[in-house]
Amino acid sequence: MGSSSSSQALLCLLFLHVALGETLLPRGSQPSVPDLEGDLLFLLDSSGSVSYYEFSRVKEFIGDLLRPFTFGPHDVQTGIVHISTVPSLEFPFDRYLSSGAVQHAVRGIHQKMGDTNTGKALSFAKEKLFTEEAGARPDVPKVMVWVTDGFSTDDVSHPMRLLKDMGVTVFIVSTGRGNYLELSAAASQPPEKHLHFVDVDDLTIITKELRNAITGVMQAKRLRATEITSSSFRITWPPLLTRGTGYYVLEYAPNGDPRRKLTRQMPGDHTSAVVHNLQPETTYEVVLVPESNEKYIPPQVTRVTTSEEVISPAQVLISDSKPHSVRVSWSPTPESVSSYQLLYGPLPGNAIQLVEVKGSLNSTVLEDLAANTTYLVTVSAIYKSGKEKALSAKACTQEENSKIKHLRFEDMSPTTIKASWDAADGNVAGYRVRCRRQAGPSTLLSVSPQIHSVLLSDLAVGSTNKVCVRPVYKNLPGKGLCRMVHMQPASIPRGYRHRRERKH
Repeated sequence: MGSSSSSQALLCLLFLHVALGETLLPRGSQPSVPDLEGDLLFLLDSSGSVSYYEFSRVKEFIGDLLRPFTFGPHDVQTGIVHISTVPSLEFPFDRYLSSGAVQHAVRGIHQKMGDTNTGKALSFAKEKLFTEEAGARPDVPKVMVWVTDGFSTDDVSHPMRLLKDMGVTVFIVSTGRGNYLELSAAASQPPEKHLHFVDVDDLTIITKELRNAITGVMQAKRLRATEITSSSFRITWPPLLTRGTGYYVLEYAPNGDPRRKLTRQMPGDHTSAVVHNLQPETTYEVVLVPESNEKYIPPQVTRVTTSEEVISPAQVLISDSKPHSVRVSWSPTPESVSSYQLLYGPLPGNAIQLVEVKGSLNSTVLEDLAANTTYLVTVSAIYKSGKEKALSAKACTQEENSKIKHLRFEDMSPTTIKASWDAADGNVAGYRVRCRRQAGPSTLLSVSPQIHSVLLSDLAVGSTNKVCVRPVYKNLPGKGLCRMVHMQPASIPRGYRHRRERKH
């Protein structure tokens, strides 16, 4: 599986999204997905942090994902919002109501560039797109797919929560390293079904899985449960009332035990509610009673089975590696954990240190570490019941000043450049050079530590390409440096050399 420059983080422990591959069918022979009804929004990172090449691959992914769907006012509708300095609407839900029109519109999308203000785009989607004026339908499931390189310059938690409260199911596809804990909180629950980390060159790996998940949401046209965990789930229903015509009574109890029934009352303009404090691996009978002032509306009934009990830590992530510190994060953080203990020490060796943090926290920074050293970190959850659960991971600190400096380019021909860089500090084992072309496949070169320049050929005339160079050490990669390089137009005479320096 390839790695994008953004995903070549200074990590010793990699979080890998593992998915079954799918048999690729010719574009014209993919089976259709019938009997679906829903509004599907794509929140597309169109900012300058995404290269032209990455943006083009994301467009191909969206086109492949949508190809089997049937579009129309009583089927699936789709719209696209751009994330940039100021959010913008590519097209609303009700503009393209045939598969051919949708495919043509997706191919014609142009990148906006600018800043990655995702929070503003989420608020824009809530206020401008999930409305009847933009073609959104009040009584169908709503799904949002946020495609991101993992970064945002503003807060996403509050506007994302407002969208979820509207009943929107949120899937996240991160093509960069991102922050797993932040993204897992933003996605609908559970994150293992709604959050995907995948390199931009391997998006086809998740296409079938994501399409099936979207299909599962849009097939439900009545009372349904989503975001199912061991202790909670979200109930969503079509709008049967308004605030002025009545209210809802939500009743739920473990199957076969009506004496434990609980009841909630909600205003008539609600279409979603989260039920908390449930038992794991238990089936609940859920009844929604619309109390109308105007007419009789029959109750809606469903059964929901909670998942297995959440055990923490289920994942330990090492990030923000520096010469003398690393950040350790873990998830989930259930209320039943009173505290976490972190034991860490260098490998090999017997020197062990202990740090204790509150049970409500999900990360901490280990400091005063030795540079260029591998540590074994063990995170132990101390439950209020006295039980313990531990999980270990390896953490690698950086070498001192282990970074590339002064990446430069020199034109050798209209289609070839020479990339040069200054030697990185420390005991460098080699360098890796990745070139993501605006047109054509990306390439990855590995060179010896004595070599500080490479020739990159077959670059399209007039194209913009992304070149990244990073040093490789014995234990972990060093800090890479990426620059965009613009090829000269075709009018430049062959043999002309022009040196273009990109300062660090």
